[in-house]
Amino acid sequence: MSALFRNCLGALMLLAGLPAPPAAAAAINAVAEYAVSLGGTHMADVEISLDDDGAKYRLTLDAKITGLARLVASGTAKLQSSGSSTATGLRAQKFDMLTRASGETFTVAITYAGGDVNSFIVNPPILNNIDRVAIERKQLVGGINDMAAPFVLKGERLDASLCQRKLQIFTGVERFNLTLRFAKDDMATSKRTGYQGPVVLCSVHYTPVSGHYTTSEVTAYLAQNERILLWYAPLAESGYYIPYRALVTTDSGDLSIVLTSLRQ
Repeated sequence: MSALFRNCLGALMLLAGLPAPPAAAAAINAVAEYAVSLGGTHMADVEISLDDDGAKYRLTLDAKITGLARLVASGTAKLQSSGSSTATGLRAQKFDMLTRASGETFTVAITYAGGDVNSFIVNPPILNNIDRVAIERKQLVGGINDMAAPFVLKGERLDASLCQRKLQIFTGVERFNLTLRFAKDDMATSKRTGYQGPVVLCSVHYTPVSGHYTTSEVTAYLAQNERILLWYAPLAESGYYIPYRALVTTDSGDLSIVLTSLRQ
């Protein structure tokens, strides 16, 4: 179950690490809560808070296993991202992550400068064996961001332009690219969610670059998966956009992440 928790967390981070299109600087303070389910079973709760004064931002994510999943495992995760809030989006300067699952602790600390990775420490260190694709310095420069800062999109309007982009992400463990494409305009109607109204549906394609294992079934599955979907909703009239729902098809059923509450 600890592996399942890490896979769910990884998928959440994968879908949270999305790019930010141009927008004017603005201030925002908001807290969004999400429910994570796998195959229809409630697995985890996630709370994400954003403080952005138009020049600097701080983004915090707290996740914990809950529901029936607590009968067989326990797990928590906390990440913090901070850096510059610019007209082109959130640009990380510092990223920290701590996860605890089944008695094991895992930490990541990364610093960024000008879109390049400046330093990173992973504890315990990831084993490098013949199956792991080596991370090269040249892959850590030129528009690299963390897996939390691009969680918030900035844009002029809720339309197809939010989906037409590519992002380069470094998590401290892996380098990968995410390509978003516009799928369709949609409508969120469920009264059980934290938002009702128009949304934009984006399809997401994951491309591993380095740090992953060539024998990893999860990596291969994500790279071949044509059903990674993300719905974006406006954050009031602020010019910010946040995920309303994310969905990844897995062998164990659909991994679904849905917005349940929004405070600002």
